[in-house]
Amino acid sequence: MSVYFIASYNIVDIEAHERYVLAAQPLLEKHGGEILVADDEAKMIEGDGAEENVIVKFDSEAAAMNFYNDPDYQSIRQIRLDATKNGMLMLTKSFDMPA
Repeated sequence: MSVYFIASYNIVDIEAHERYVLAAQPLLEKHGGEILVADDEAKMIEGDGAEENVIVKFDSEAAAMNFYNDPDYQSIRQIRLDATKNGMLMLTKSFDMPA
């Protein structure tokens, strides 16, 4: 069953965030991650949202967590944390419509 990382945050250091994106891409590919959405101009309909919103699809929860826990990702992750504020990252499963 597919799972999705949903990330939402405000960028406070654009150059560092660009470094994060470039460094994270090969690791996403290594673990089968596919970026479905990456938008810094999302239109808020309800609630208070962040300016950057990303959805990454993985084939399984194991693949997603292998990416997140990959030792090579830990220093890259810190770049994202330092370059952003008001961050949120969640893991959610795909939805199958009941028959």
